[in-house]
Amino acid sequence: MVRYVYDFSEGGRDMADLLGGKGANLAEMTRLGLPVPPGFTVTTEACRAFLATGSEPADLDREITEHLSALERTAGRRLGLPDDPLLLSVRSGARFSMPGMMETILDVGLNDASVLGLAKVSGNERFAWDSYRRLVQMFGSTVMGVDGSLFENAMSELKRIRGAANDLGLNAADLAGLVETYKDLIHRESGEYFPQSPDVQLRRAVLAVFESWKGERARLYRRREHISDDLGTAVTVQTMVFGNLGPDSGSGVAFTRDPATGRPGLYGDYLADAQGEDVVAGIRNTVPLTALEELDPDSYAQLRSHLRALENHYRDLCDIEFTIERGRLWMLQTRVGKRTAEAAFAIAAELADEDLITPDEGLARVSGDGLARLMFPRFDTSAVGEALAYGLPASPGAAVGAAVFDSAEAVRRAATGQKVVLVRQETTPDDLPGMIAAQAVLTSRGGKTSHAAVVARGMGTVCVCGAEAIGVDTAARRFTVGDTVVEEGTVVSVDGSEGAVYLGAAPLVDSAVMRYFETGERSAGLVEAVAGAMEKADSVRRLEVRANADTPEDAARARRFGAQGVGLCRTEHMFLGERRKLVEAMILARDETKREDTLSALLPLQRQDFIGILEAMDGLPVTIRLIDPPLHEFLPDRTDLAVRVATAKAQGAVPDPHDTELLDAVSRMHEENPMLGLRGVRLGLVVPGLVAMQVRAIAEAVVERTRAGGSPVAEIMVPLVGAVEELRIEREEVERVLAEVSEASGVPVHCPVGTMIELPRAALTAGRIAEEAEFFSFGTNDLTQTTWGFSRDDVEAAFFSAYLDKGIFATSPFETLDRMGVGRLVHIAVAEGRAARPDLKIGVCGEHGGDPDSVHFFHAAGLDYVSCSPFRVPVARLEAGRAALPETGTSDSR
Repeated sequence: MVRYVYDFSEGGRDMADLLGGKGANLAEMTRLGLPVPPGFTVTTEACRAFLATGSEPADLDREITEHLSALERTAGRRLGLPDDPLLLSVRSGARFSMPGMMETILDVGLNDASVLGLAKVSGNERFAWDSYRRLVQMFGSTVMGVDGSLFENAMSELKRIRGAANDLGLNAADLAGLVETYKDLIHRESGEYFPQSPDVQLRRAVLAVFESWKGERARLYRRREHISDDLGTAVTVQTMVFGNLGPDSGSGVAFTRDPATGRPGLYGDYLADAQGEDVVAGIRNTVPLTALEELDPDSYAQLRSHLRALENHYRDLCDIEFTIERGRLWMLQTRVGKRTAEAAFAIAAELADEDLITPDEGLARVSGDGLARLMFPRFDTSAVGEALAYGLPASPGAAVGAAVFDSAEAVRRAATGQKVVLVRQETTPDDLPGMIAAQAVLTSRGGKTSHAAVVARGMGTVCVCGAEAIGVDTAARRFTVGDTVVEEGTVVSVDGSEGAVYLGAAPLVDSAVMRYFETGERSAGLVEAVAGAMEKADSVRRLEVRANADTPEDAARARRFGAQGVGLCRTEHMFLGERRKLVEAMILARDETKREDTLSALLPLQRQDFIGILEAMDGLPVTIRLIDPPLHEFLPDRTDLAVRVATAKAQGAVPDPHDTELLDAVSRMHEENPMLGLRGVRLGLVVPGLVAMQVRAIAEAVVERTRAGGSPVAEIMVPLVGAVEELRIEREEVERVLAEVSEASGVPVHCPVGTMIELPRAALTAGRIAEEAEFFSFGTNDLTQTTWGFSRDDVEAAFFSAYLDKGIFATSPFETLDRMGVGRLVHIAVAEGRAARPDLKIGVCGEHGGDPDSVHFFHAAGLDYVSCSPFRVPVARLEAGRAALPETGTSDSR
């Protein structure tokens, strides 16, 4: 038979799935002998049953009655007894902490009769009426659905009439009158009377807490924290203790260490003559916890002792809520406390140094997400005003610069030493020079996997995308937000961590952690804690970590950050800027001679690029992807060309012949869905000489680096293969060119040839493809697109928010790998590829290579390496180490 209710004496912290975090920890403190007001917990299983059927589970009422009777016998009082009432608190308590997201009802059991008994036994009439008005207010808003602001307004009006600065200025008669006002409000707004039956109060309060699991704020919080909607919440029912009995009573919140910095010592707040919600609500100014030592030395000493016991027992930062009732200390709640990223690293290092936890546990308690937050500069939030606009936080960090509206202007201003923010409706590959020059990129369109977002993250550039409130007028060189007009040259601040844009220059806080990764310089405190975590991760991880790098500068930075090679070098980025004209000439070439001439002109430029990258990564593998995007992306926009040609004709002029030629070429090459058109391996098969030129440039770069005394390790990767025949034909061409260069130079050139697995068919036929491929690299961006049938540049803005709201996604599949679908294809490809070629090297080079959750998946799937942007390399290193820890060593940071 299913059991739905457990006494505090029956559980422990290992039962959090069933009792919720709060119930499990109350049971644990009870077992430790700490002063915990007695009570019982209604399980998450009861909540799930209620939410599934809409009705109270069978036997729940009976179990609550039995445990209530036992509680009454222990207390020597009965719930709501008129002469000396037992009163209860009813609180939510999910498996993972969701502070303030669900409901709490205090003082359950009070009614028109028992409030008089409470006043008599306490000797404090004001306290009794204050407790009753709290119950009526909480019950009315939480259980009966009355707008909470109506109660607050009534309280404010009464304080205004009485000239009271806060609720302590109201006497017993005032509060008694307020109770009647509240009850009238409930009847008027809900059509019901406030229930006088204590049993009815308790049952309805429990079900209301269950219902609050489905509330909007709880749903939003779970979505943000990636907590499953299926878990449900437990409900703790606990004997009330009162901090609002006078100056010898009070309530507070305490931490065993500073949750902001991790420094040891008692931290927290205390409020005399108050209940717990008063501390959180801020209705009166609290005092630092250390002030309690003077107010109540005995309780303070006991609290210090209990805090030490809890930290030693939990071996972690603990967050405690407590109440002092007439000089007696009661512990109401504990949990492993939430903390900043800085505190997480500091606390893990200190607890490991103190031998409270093992080094493995210390590594498990930090995270890549936290490390990323520590690496980027941040604004001083105390010095910034209201945001001008919000968008998607696409690439974290903080940057300040003058707004500019095209790439050329960004480059021009940056060359003079001016910091700029590139503002566009959306970016294209042509904007790359401006993006490199800019401190930040701001777009009014696009999502987290748009061009702007992907490229900015790869460069470590701050980026906010999809700021829809911003109207970008590139012709007028300005953007508007409502009535605010921001002209070119106006200084703006962009917060890529929060997705916010501010007018003016907000002050920045430097990141010591980033300086450590850039220079290797260590210092005491946070940097030393981060360095220790990185050393531990590197010592245990199996996965190699490479970087996606397209320039020697990126490659050098990635190596400083600990990259073990380049997992993706995108050769198409080398065709932009001044070289674009050569690509245009190649595309427009009408005969083989002209095409060969332009390819010959591109060859030394590409060779020099590869020399620089191979030098920066000397001795480490550099995986070079042959050209991937459709060639029309290197031509001017079709609409712009058509407008120019049509305008010239309309004015009776002869259109520019070059425009006409370009328009013909763009029209000839136009595709309705270019992402699934002539690109990748298909380009190499149908455009003569293109692959040969790129391979020759790679091979000659290897020769030059070898002659210079280097140890170049170049790998050639063929993109978008869907059939083994495609790879076989292209590989033959690659090997032919490598052999020619080897023979001509006298330097043996061997470059392993592999392919990207970015189509479902490639994954499903991986066994055959492995016959021709010496390595696989999963291109999870395109593999996600083609598995889901998504166009990543369109879908995030179109419907992803709706999918997240409806629970179809827990998170975007472009941010965290879809394990069920895309992950299944990865497993198939790994298994079948290695069955055909046991020594097959397998990695991933999509955006997921730097995502913490996805890194854990790739470790479990048996990949050899992950590759990500240079600025994500430390994150991937850390998470690869955490993924290698045994299951017992990991912990959930929520």
